[in-house]
Amino acid sequence: MTIIQPYSLIPFGLMLLTISIGPWLFAKTWSKNTNKLIIALLLGIPVVFYLISNGYSDNLFHTMVFDYLPFIILLGALFVITGGIYISGDIEARPLTNTIILGIGALLASLIGTTGAAMLLVRPLIQINSERKLKSHIFLFTIAIVANCGGLLSPIGDPPLFMMYLRGVPFSWFFNLFPEWLFVNGLLLIIFYLIDWYYHEKESPVDIKRDKTEIKPIRIEGKINFLWLAGVLLAVAFINPNSLPLLKDNVYLKFTRELFLLIMLFASLKTTPKRLHQANNFSLEPIREVAYLFLGIFITMIPCILFLESNAKHLNIATPTAFYFLSGGLSSFLDNTPTAVTFHSLALGIYQQSSSLFAGIPIVGQIPENLLKAISLGSVLFGSMTYIGNGPNFMIKSIAEENHIPMPGFLSYLLRFSLIILLPVFILLNYLFIF
Repeated sequence: MTIIQPYSLIPFGLMLLTISIGPWLFAKTWSKNTNKLIIALLLGIPVVFYLISNGYSDNLFHTMVFDYLPFIILLGALFVITGGIYISGDIEARPLTNTIILGIGALLASLIGTTGAAMLLVRPLIQINSERKLKSHIFLFTIAIVANCGGLLSPIGDPPLFMMYLRGVPFSWFFNLFPEWLFVNGLLLIIFYLIDWYYHEKESPVDIKRDKTEIKPIRIEGKINFLWLAGVLLAVAFINPNSLPLLKDNVYLKFTRELFLLIMLFASLKTTPKRLHQANNFSLEPIREVAYLFLGIFITMIPCILFLESNAKHLNIATPTAFYFLSGGLSSFLDNTPTAVTFHSLALGIYQQSSSLFAGIPIVGQIPENLLKAISLGSVLFGSMTYIGNGPNFMIKSIAEENHIPMPGFLSYLLRFSLIILLPVFILLNYLFIF
């Protein structure tokens, strides 16, 4: 094997840069998923040849087969199954009502994933608040709480945690993040209630009267899909090498979990009436978009991971605080999944080269537990800082705007919401709970 050269990191940077600026600079071209696949292949194929010619074919195979495929299958299963659950109705849009819904979303995010929870609740929130004029803030907090911060408690919750799970972190370890989950989501819910109360008081009496009188009971259809969701949860929790040692030695049995997830996915498609998918405006295009983009991301990030592992000692960032803010900072402007993988590799390299720095600290998922905690919190929480930090963020924005709800632009979101509300909460978490 030859040493990984810095120039091999360029395709990864270009891939992430394209994802960041593509929706704004090339909106019409970027909207077509085929073009996303072309970009992924144009940047990924040269990296494939580079890795193979320099003796890293095993790394390429392992990343694509044991990281990329399980990642896409899990997201696909959650996306399809939640797409078969339709929630309708219109109740009074009081601040307490909205706060309770977001609180439920925070809980659901760890059970059915941030994407699943966000897609399940965003349309009911739109319907419930349809009579109100001042409601953009509701969907900003939906991004923060439901699409990001709520997913801290399980590897199903958010893709970065699933990647940690694939690297050997036990399913139950993420329950240890409950104090941080409760602090962040509880504080954000309190802040949301106060802001929503303020805007509710500014609504016109006519709109408030309409909201109180135009009531339709909440109705949930497609309930069979909760059974398939339970199957996904149980599969991820128990079909793994930690629970079933037999899976460690047989390469074919390692995909038992993914096979079960695909069965749950097809069971959902088979048992969900088409009218429910139509009511949810369900299509496979969003998951195709994720599959194409992450194909390029997972290929091009391999040289970055190898480079970090071999140069970790020289980067001089071995403290949990550094890992928390650096992984968080990058997760704000890049996608948080490759960011988490990259920092796990960095932590692994640091531990292998300077294990004495972590004497007495438990090793979880091959790295020191305090660094694992910092990576998990940083990548999940800070994914809410921008529209591009996590997949569901932009989806919520698009759905809200489709329903004529004005949403702030990229910079406005950052300046008027993230920096003044989210960032202080995340900094306070660091000083009170983490390091």
